[in-house]
Amino acid sequence: MPKKSVKFAAKLHEKAPKTSKEPAQPNAKIAKPALKSTKITVQQQQQKSRTTTTTKVNDKRSLKKRAVEALEEEESSDDDSDYGEIALDGNDAVVDEEEEEQVEENDMDDDESEIEAFPELSISSDEEDSDYDDEKIEEDIEEEEEEEEDDYMAGDSLDEADLDEEESMNQKPLEKLSDIEANYDSDSSTEETENTVGNIPAEWYKDMPHIGYDIDGKKILKPATADELEKFLSTMDDPDSWKTVRSDKEGKDIVLNDEEMDIIQRLQRGIIPDSDYNPYEPTVEWFTSKTEQMPLSARPEPKRRFIPSKWEAKKVMKIVKAIRAGRIVPRKPKDERPRFYNLWGDDDKPREDHVMHIVAPKMKLPEHDESYNPPEEYLPDEQEVKEWNDLDLEDRTKNYLPKKYKSLRHVPAYDRFIQERFQRCLDLYLAPRVRKNRLNVDPDSLVPKLPSPKDLQPFPTAQSLSYDGHTARIRSLSVHSSGLYLLSGSDDHTIRMWEVSTGRCLFMWQFKDVIHEISWNPNPDVWLFAVSVGHGEVLLIAPPKLCPGEMAMATDQYIKSGFTRPQTTTTEDDNEKPIRQVVQWSKPSEQEEEKYGYKVRLQHSQTVKQITWHRKGDYFATVAPDARQVLIHQATKHQTQTPFTRLKGIVQKVAFHPIKPIFFVATQIYVRVYDLMQQQLVKTMQPGVKWISSIDVHPGGDNLIIGSYDKKVCWFDMDLGSRPYKSLRYHQKAVRQVAYHRRYPLFASSSDDGTIQIFYGMVYNDLLQNPLIVPVKILKGHETKDSLGVLNIEFHPTQPWIFSSGADGSLRLWT
Repeated sequence: MPKKSVKFAAKLHEKAPKTSKEPAQPNAKIAKPALKSTKITVQQQQQKSRTTTTTKVNDKRSLKKRAVEALEEEESSDDDSDYGEIALDGNDAVVDEEEEEQVEENDMDDDESEIEAFPELSISSDEEDSDYDDEKIEEDIEEEEEEEEDDYMAGDSLDEADLDEEESMNQKPLEKLSDIEANYDSDSSTEETENTVGNIPAEWYKDMPHIGYDIDGKKILKPATADELEKFLSTMDDPDSWKTVRSDKEGKDIVLNDEEMDIIQRLQRGIIPDSDYNPYEPTVEWFTSKTEQMPLSARPEPKRRFIPSKWEAKKVMKIVKAIRAGRIVPRKPKDERPRFYNLWGDDDKPREDHVMHIVAPKMKLPEHDESYNPPEEYLPDEQEVKEWNDLDLEDRTKNYLPKKYKSLRHVPAYDRFIQERFQRCLDLYLAPRVRKNRLNVDPDSLVPKLPSPKDLQPFPTAQSLSYDGHTARIRSLSVHSSGLYLLSGSDDHTIRMWEVSTGRCLFMWQFKDVIHEISWNPNPDVWLFAVSVGHGEVLLIAPPKLCPGEMAMATDQYIKSGFTRPQTTTTEDDNEKPIRQVVQWSKPSEQEEEKYGYKVRLQHSQTVKQITWHRKGDYFATVAPDARQVLIHQATKHQTQTPFTRLKGIVQKVAFHPIKPIFFVATQIYVRVYDLMQQQLVKTMQPGVKWISSIDVHPGGDNLIIGSYDKKVCWFDMDLGSRPYKSLRYHQKAVRQVAYHRRYPLFASSSDDGTIQIFYGMVYNDLLQNPLIVPVKILKGHETKDSLGVLNIEFHPTQPWIFSSGADGSLRLWT
């Protein structure tokens, strides 16, 4: 190798830093060379290479420029035959070879690291120098720049930052920072106290000679404590006593330095403790407005960016609906509002109200008595002033008293102005104001047009007869199917039989107990009625000497045929088994039968409160609420059945359907409808009352009325449902009895207020037309006694008359 090429390669070798242990590559790029041309010894170069291995070479383009400049300088020096320290004689070449070998040995010894290989530059002679001309250098530089452009990507933050840093370094010199020494004193985060016991209460060491342990585990003894006088004298002698603090953990006094004192003073003044902190530093735009060319991530676009958004569709539809409703007008020209307004002019157009605008109510105009000089008739006297002052604020019709003043300037300020204005603001704010379109409807047209009561006659309007004779309240009455005779039972232990047309008492039965219920047999061919007396005794009586003989014989044969029948039944094994009777049927004595007409006596376990007959007259039902018992008796066979083994609630009243084999049972709050043939529950009526008192079935069988103790009368249409078709509340007190007329479209109700309400109740054959219910008459005449009024009512079977009995002991006929 020529001496010139060897010397130049050694010089480049000295300037090249050691970077990595990768094997040398022939096409490796030139590392950052030193720009100084002075000679550097091998030892200094080795020391410098050790320090430079810890830094990273970032600026590639600037390094290449500097390497090219170094080559140009070397080339220029060759042209001028000024080689600096390069010797051209043979001795120098030998020395250079020895230096080269020494450099190679030192490099091998230095951490046994490898050097990045450089392309060999041969500088053989002056003739070859001429070949290594400027064109060759420029071509190499262009190739290297092209390679760099291939490696460099636009937006490379590393290269751009280095370029910006290079420009800033050329413009402004960098501030030299103090060196960091690698010892523990340079970092305050590693400062530790001598005492290493940790965060424990100091009183634990109160009785011990030491206060803790150092890092080696040795005890730290407590310092000698002086008395107060010695402490005072020491503080007087010590000039630093004012900035000395006591450390309980270390047990010694610590003198604060100037930096700590400055921090304390800054904290006292309420400013930032760091003296080097600048609150007015220029803003660092971490998120600049420059658009980055390089994407932050290379992940693919999410799927949601290519799918229509449902949320946006909802928002668009909301806007579309607002446009259709007129709340949003697209492309509406903006109204240029005037900057100035004429307060007293009438030419200004009123502003456009909001779509949902509701005008606030206007205040009431002042009256004459609000004047400061009202007329004399508006001024109150002393009595009125006293009454006004005694009233509460809510009860006063006006919140002021009229007063008279000589002039307007004598009028004082209103003392309740703020309170009333605040209350008005509250009313406007809290009151829910809703726009209501007023309907121009005549109120009379909304009232249902009912027929005149004169058009609905006949119905009972006045009292016609009074049947006098009872001395106590009359609980029950019953009319014969012919309408000629009337029975009444009273608490005076008597039953009286009256002639309806004349009011004459035809017969009287005397008993030892109270009469609870009386009921004629509805069969016109049978001369018989049933009565409940005392504690569970029911008698079937045929009034003697008041009927034709043929009817009396038919009645005897009808009622006594049960005594001739055997009281047994045949089982599956053809064995006769006696019938278990719930009620005991017995035959009265001949004297009772001949004198009073007693036919059969039935003994129940509890008091019977109701007796009702089937329309054919063979069956009748009895209700004993105390025993929760409903029994159905057959008069011809003297048999008793218990249709319900268990009843839900206390039974108040029962009724037979006038046409079908259906049985109605009224408990306190429900009416249950049973089919006697199929022996199952058909329907449950829910009247919505607290306590049912009475029940009656329409002669057509499709409607039902119920009276209750909470003053209601409920009309049920069986085809409409289980709820009342109409609830009537015309009585002031409890309803005792309700009743239908058998021929006329009438029904009535009696109450403890002493009145009888007569209603017109027309039921149409057309299923699409609802029943017509019209109240037509209120009958008054009974007196209330012991809070009881009219106890029982019943219509005449053929005439539009009604009979009533009350707690005052009177029995009346209304025609």
